[in-house]
Amino acid sequence: MTATSIKHNTPVYSMMILIGVCHLINDTMQSVIPATFPLLEKEMGLNYTQLGMISFALNMFACILQPVVGAVTDRKPMPYVLPLAMVSSFTGIAMLILAPSYMWIVISVIFLGIGSAIFHPEASRVSFMSAGNKRGLAQSIYQVGGNSGQALAPLLSAYLILPFGMNGASVVLVFTAVGIFLLTRIAKWYREQLEEEKLTKVKKVLVSSLPPLTKKQVGIALSLLLIIIFARSFYVTNMTNFYIFYLIEEYQLATKSGQILIFLFMGIGVISTFFGGSLSDRIGRKNVILLSVVGPIPLCLILPYMPIWAVIILLIIIGGLIMISFSVTVVYAQELVPSKIGTMAGLTVGLAFGMGAIGAVVIGALMDQIGIKNTMIIVSFLPLLMLVALALPKDKVAA
Repeated sequence: MTATSIKHNTPVYSMMILIGVCHLINDTMQSVIPATFPLLEKEMGLNYTQLGMISFALNMFACILQPVVGAVTDRKPMPYVLPLAMVSSFTGIAMLILAPSYMWIVISVIFLGIGSAIFHPEASRVSFMSAGNKRGLAQSIYQVGGNSGQALAPLLSAYLILPFGMNGASVVLVFTAVGIFLLTRIAKWYREQLEEEKLTKVKKVLVSSLPPLTKKQVGIALSLLLIIIFARSFYVTNMTNFYIFYLIEEYQLATKSGQILIFLFMGIGVISTFFGGSLSDRIGRKNVILLSVVGPIPLCLILPYMPIWAVIILLIIIGGLIMISFSVTVVYAQELVPSKIGTMAGLTVGLAFGMGAIGAVVIGALMDQIGIKNTMIIVSFLPLLMLVALALPKDKVAA
C-alpha cells in the first residue's frame, strides 16, 4: 500500500473501504456475544438477567473507555493502537470459545470491550482523514462495515453457534487475523499522513456545516443528540439481543427462523445506514435525523400487537428507518465540536455501546420479572424520546 497524500477535499476511497472492512471484522467479533445467547440460555441455564449482564460487561467497557481513548488520541494520535485493539478482541473470542463458566464468559467479553473501545476512535479518525469532501459517504462506508458485523449476529447463531456450539465461533478468529494484518497496513498509511501534516504544517480540519453556535447552544444540541442515541441504542439492543425470545414465545417460531427475522431487521438497517450518510450530504444532517426519528415511532408502537406476517414487514421498515441516521449522528456530533474528532466519535459511539449495556441489563431483568410480552410493550414506547431531534440546530447542505 503506497502513501496517498490527502490534499484539501480529495477523498481517498481505498482507505474508506479498508477501514470499513476492518470495522466489519471488529463488530463481527462483538456480534458473537448475542449470537451465543440462545445457546447459553439453553445449555448453561443462564437467565435473562445473566445474559443482560454479559452484554453489559461487553458494552460498558467499550462505553467508558471510548471517550477517554478519543480524548487522548485527539492530542496525540496513535496509529498502531489499531492492530493492538484487534489483538485484544482476538484474545476475548479465544477465551469465550474455551469458557467453562459464567464468570469466564464475562472476563472474555471484557477483552472484547477493551478492544472495541480502542479501535473505534482511531478508526473513525482514519475515516475522517480519507473523506475529503465526502464526510457523509465516508462515515457511512465506515459505519456500514460496523453495522454489517452486528447484523451477522443472528446468522452466526443460526448457522455456526447452534449447530456447532462455541466451537463454531472459531471461524471468526480467522477473519480477526486478517483484520490485524489490514489494520497494520492502515496504521502505516495513517502515520504517513501525520508525518506529511508535520512537514507541510497543514493540518486537516473539519469544516462544520452548522451555523456558529455558542458553547451553551453546543451543549444543548449535544445533550439532545445523546438522548436520541440513548433511545435508539436501547431499542436496537432489545431487538438484537432479546426480541428472538419474544418471537419464540409469542409466535412459536423455531430459533433459526427467528434469527433470520432479526437478520432482516439488522440487514435492512445496514443498507439504510449507507444511504443515510450520502443523503445527509445532499439534504442535510438534521433532515436525515428527523426522518429516522419520526418515521418509525408509530410502527414501533404497534409492533407488539401484530400478526407474524405484519411483524416481518414492520421489522424491515423499522430497521431501515431507525438506522438511517446512525452514521449521521456521529458526523453531526463531530461538526458540533469540529476540533475534537476522536472525542466526539468516542462519545457518540461509546454512548451507543453504553446505552446498549444498560438496556441489556434492564430489559433482561424486566423479562425475568414481568414477562417477555409486557417488556416488549414497554420498550415500544422508547422511540418517542427521539422527538427531541426537532429542537436540533439546522445545518447547511454540503456544497
